[in-house]
Amino acid sequence: MTTSDRSPPLRFDRLDAAVDALLAHIDGPLHVAAPLGIGKPHRLLNVLYARMEQDPSRALHLYTALSLDPPTPANDLQQRFLAPFLSRHFGDDYPRLSYVQAQKRDALPAHIEIEEFYMQSGALLGSRQAQRRYASLNYTHVARAIAERGVNCLVQKVAANADASRLSLSSNTDLTFDAIDAVLDRGLPRPLLVAEIDPELPWLDNGAAVDADFFDIVITPPGPYPKLFALPRQPVADAEYAIGFYASALVRDGGTLQIGIGALADALCHALVLRHTDNAAYRRVLQALDPEIERHPAVVASGGLGPFEHGLYGCSEMINEGFRRLVQTGVLRRKIIDDLELMRRINRGEATLEDRARIEREGEFLHGAFYLGSHEFYDWLRGLNEHDRRGIGMRRVSEVNELYGGREMLEKAQRSDARFFNTCMMATALGAAVSDGLADGRVVSGVGGQYNFVAMAHALPDARSVLMLRAVREEPGKPAISSVIWNYGHTTIPRHLRDIYVSEYGIADLRGACDEDCVTAMAGIADARFQHALLSSANFSGKLHDTLVKFRVSDHNRPQRLQAALAPFRKDGTLPDYPLGSDFTPVEQRLVKALTWLKASTATRGGKWMTILRALTASGVPSVEDAEALQRMGYAAPAGFGQKLYAKLLLLALHESHA
Repeated sequence: MTTSDRSPPLRFDRLDAAVDALLAHIDGPLHVAAPLGIGKPHRLLNVLYARMEQDPSRALHLYTALSLDPPTPANDLQQRFLAPFLSRHFGDDYPRLSYVQAQKRDALPAHIEIEEFYMQSGALLGSRQAQRRYASLNYTHVARAIAERGVNCLVQKVAANADASRLSLSSNTDLTFDAIDAVLDRGLPRPLLVAEIDPELPWLDNGAAVDADFFDIVITPPGPYPKLFALPRQPVADAEYAIGFYASALVRDGGTLQIGIGALADALCHALVLRHTDNAAYRRVLQALDPEIERHPAVVASGGLGPFEHGLYGCSEMINEGFRRLVQTGVLRRKIIDDLELMRRINRGEATLEDRARIEREGEFLHGAFYLGSHEFYDWLRGLNEHDRRGIGMRRVSEVNELYGGREMLEKAQRSDARFFNTCMMATALGAAVSDGLADGRVVSGVGGQYNFVAMAHALPDARSVLMLRAVREEPGKPAISSVIWNYGHTTIPRHLRDIYVSEYGIADLRGACDEDCVTAMAGIADARFQHALLSSANFSGKLHDTLVKFRVSDHNRPQRLQAALAPFRKDGTLPDYPLGSDFTPVEQRLVKALTWLKASTATRGGKWMTILRALTASGVPSVEDAEALQRMGYAAPAGFGQKLYAKLLLLALHESHA
């Protein structure tokens, strides 16, 4: 993209000087838009916030999403574990966003408003200011909303080439171009565009690079440059692995793939990689979960279990850790091109040698609108080989997340056999999904692109939407709660868009089904402890024939059976704790398990005293590995009764979690 008719940008190497220029250019209230995730220029926003905080005569309205903030330890044990990790992972100079810290205390000044359409999951449930100013929007409707707010400034972190004559929007092509177009379409002046160059940000070209004069102000602040925000990769539990493997059987070779983020996505990607690289092991895991999986109607109709001979095309709003592994192992390699007739010939099996040569030369196999992952993921993006660099394109969210805008026929031809995998917190027996908020109206995260992809699955031929959920929600010291429920006071996806749900107990295909069949299918993937109550509620509401209330509760749907089925694969390494790699050292990985066990075991008063008693009466000399863990937590030479007790509790937890 070139902007040769524009004047060269103003360039600064001091953030305060750039803020001076910004404030001098805009008269009156500031309506500032900033990208979500790692495209947000933290240091620039902190300088701007500090300046505006001291000037109540001038309002600041910031429109953004996913304002990432590293965790803060809540107690001494967390402090001992997290402090060294946070220092290593984020760096001691990581610039926490000032406005987020104020939001968490409900301390934003009256003349400053922060409006987000997607929040870091669960981070702002307790903030009245954040909850009040949350905007519930589909991702593809955000640009329009920003224009309606009269945004007059857009700030973004960018990567630069050697002489900074070209800049890459890198992680965030998602809304920048769409927002500018939406503002201009309303007849409003083009917003002031401000870029902060960050050498840590990977350079991506296809669809992301612009001439420097695309921006009005370009800032190159001096180093040292803080690390990018990297998501610590979490361990994958048995339930998550089961969900990932069931979901992977719904993917068709030669199709299109979209996935979300988190442990369920990690498990799904590991399953897809295993399906391609060690198909025998993949089938053994599935057979252990369900010997009849190959004959499941949804798998027969929509998926498969074989390796990916043709490969998949990735089209996902977010490129994440799992996509890296899928590219590296050759799962993602089906290329598409912006030529409708060529794509139609390929889909019909009529492509010429010239067609195939062109798509190999010009085609791309992965499209995203933003990316977020680990430091290893960012290193991979920085070091892409030429083939992979040409094959990855960054696109507007309006292109990735929907079919509208004049490209419908082309995108339908490109997105053959699309599978859209997303996560939800709860699902009703009639097929509605709860993904972003609670019954009392508080927002956990946001709608984001989930509704976009569910709706697209119904608009595309041969596409399916798959919502993944854990069958049970469990918190230490509290009774287990079913995630498959009769009804809920808030939904993200309405029941009329129901399609496929996957829990650790199987697949429920609801597309086109009547209510009674939906209820029995959802009961079939619910935990056995809650099946009868679910069916009784459905029967009370007149949704079941009386005989179906006697639905037989199966021992198949119990966590103990699931654990036993997957134990051999845990032991032989087929299902590692961290399938996509870990940011924790080996001793920290042991401590994660131990601290999780300790938290669960001391969640109740009785459990706490019993655990303390066991710790105090335990005997034996710590192993070398246990001594290393004690050293890591600062308990190698505990002083006083309190530290000695914690050391004993930790030793007990290490032993029990290992067993």
